[in-house]
Amino acid sequence: MLIVKNIKLSRIIINTWYVDLIMIASCMGAYFVREYLIAYHFSIPTIIPTVLGTAIAFFIGFNNNQAYDRWWEARKVWGGLVNDSRSYARSLLSYVPPSEDNDKIVTRMIRRHIAFLYALKANLRGTVDLIYVKYLSEEERRAVETQANIHNAILHKQADDLEKLYHTQQIDGFKFMAINELLTKFSDGMGMSERIRNTVFPTTYSYLTKVFIWLFVVTFTLVISQEMGIWSIFMGWMIGFVFVSTQINGMNLVDPFENNVAGIPLNQITRTIEINLLQMIGEENTPPPITPINDEYVL
Repeated sequence: MLIVKNIKLSRIIINTWYVDLIMIASCMGAYFVREYLIAYHFSIPTIIPTVLGTAIAFFIGFNNNQAYDRWWEARKVWGGLVNDSRSYARSLLSYVPPSEDNDKIVTRMIRRHIAFLYALKANLRGTVDLIYVKYLSEEERRAVETQANIHNAILHKQADDLEKLYHTQQIDGFKFMAINELLTKFSDGMGMSERIRNTVFPTTYSYLTKVFIWLFVVTFTLVISQEMGIWSIFMGWMIGFVFVSTQINGMNLVDPFENNVAGIPLNQITRTIEINLLQMIGEENTPPPITPINDEYVL
């Protein structure tokens, strides 16, 4: 996620240079076609790029609104996981009476929750991330890795330990329900995250938007070349760049869990929860916070 107020010119060039080259080539092709083929036969009416520009504005507006909605929903889900994770650890530490056996169970459940978050993060990003392993016992690791959904299996282990605390009368029914409600919230957050990741953005909208942009760039260049001559190549690229960069910016938000500068900073969020929970159970050797890369973005 970008954390700076102003975007560097180099980043804009990196994101759009290949499209710019294609667009300049298209504008040059449109200019030469008009200059040597069309100019002697008929003129291009200005209504054509006007209509196309209006259609593009609607399509880009829809695409970007929907893309930002996906991104913002994902951010709210993980913001909720931060708050609920702290409440979960605090509830276990406060509700379960201290004893040697109880302290082991509470510590195990809190550390297991960190494993749940790292396993979920790895799944959402489609990467192989074994950080969760160090927060599980060898027996737990073997048990959860037999299942396709590792983070869901870890959550099931949490429910087993909570049930054990209730049946041994270490917590009463009200405390059981309070902690179990937090486990339910973790399951909801997991499901919502998976839904966002697995739901494909409507291909027709993004495809048609690209097609309309290229038609607009070509027709716009054809029209203004009648008045501006060879300078229409530059003007066609400049106007097209506005549409293209806006569309690219929106499409970068479509997959909020991708490991790029536009995605949700899952590394930072997960590390923050990890540090908070380890400190709550008295761990002294906690990992350092995730720092911004080049003071520009966090992952």
